[in-house]
Amino acid sequence: MDSRKLTAASLVALVAGVVLMLALHVVPPTNQISPIRRTISEYALGPSKWAFDLSVLLIALGSALVLAELVRRGIVRPLSGGVVLGALWTLSLLAIVTFTKTDWSVGPSLGGTIHRYASVVGFVSLPLAVIALAGKVFPAAAALRWFARGMGLVSLGWFGLIIYGVVNMSLGGEPWWQFVPLGLVERMMAVTAVLAIITVAAGLLRQVAEKPAELVEQPA
Repeated sequence: MDSRKLTAASLVALVAGVVLMLALHVVPPTNQISPIRRTISEYALGPSKWAFDLSVLLIALGSALVLAELVRRGIVRPLSGGVVLGALWTLSLLAIVTFTKTDWSVGPSLGGTIHRYASVVGFVSLPLAVIALAGKVFPAAAALRWFARGMGLVSLGWFGLIIYGVVNMSLGGEPWWQFVPLGLVERMMAVTAVLAIITVAAGLLRQVAEKPAELVEQPA
């Protein structure tokens, strides 16, 4: 597959994954799940698990294709910070699908614990990856470069609310998952982070369209 088709496929996979996840918010029975208090992974605890898993896998595929094409074209080095962080994000998504969120009506589980930590890794690594990659993808497009980085920073800011809740609980406050509207905060983290990687994919597609056969060697 040539660069243009591969990059377009990455963008299609990312957008399709997002659309499918959004559909879970409005299609029964998952539309009954509170988007304010319940986390996104709650969708995997019912009959719509297949849709949740497919959505996450599409986003993982799109992210992996973006990283692969950035490396293949020499825009970044294979072991650069952005690529390593992006790989952590992709692997965390695979772990999220493999290990289902804890069903608290049953009780804690090892798989649920792995799921939680994989989510933390993903929510931190993707924004940092985009912040690191944006300069290479948008060397002459300052507005898009800062938009991608801005989305990454906003995503980290939302995650900071959860950290604040954990600190508050350690000081005697209420449980962190009640201190913040966890479902809403997690969704805002996800929206801004995935929007950031979609921006990177769109920027890469523009580069490929302008220089379809040229591998641009740049220092990482």
